[in-house]
Amino acid sequence: MSLSLTRRGGCEQSLLQAILQARPARLVYVSCNPATLAKDCETLLRGGYQIEWVQPVNMFPQMTHVECVILMEWRGEPK
Repeated sequence: MSLSLTRRGGCEQSLLQAILQARPARLVYVSCNPATLAKDCETLLRGGYQIEWVQPVNMFPQMTHVECVILMEWRGEPK
């Protein structure tokens, strides 16, 4: 049996822009790819959010794949 992991591209820019317009007080972001999570966080951080905590979750102990859960909170005007 062969397993193949699909790489995810993160959020669409239109979704990130909608989040920045709506400015929810808190966001919980669950990601299966730390690289795309970092890319999307960069956009949200520039838009006025701050990372409050990050929790890696190893749902598949037999693999090197790790999920990431983060909490972001709105902190102010965009930079």
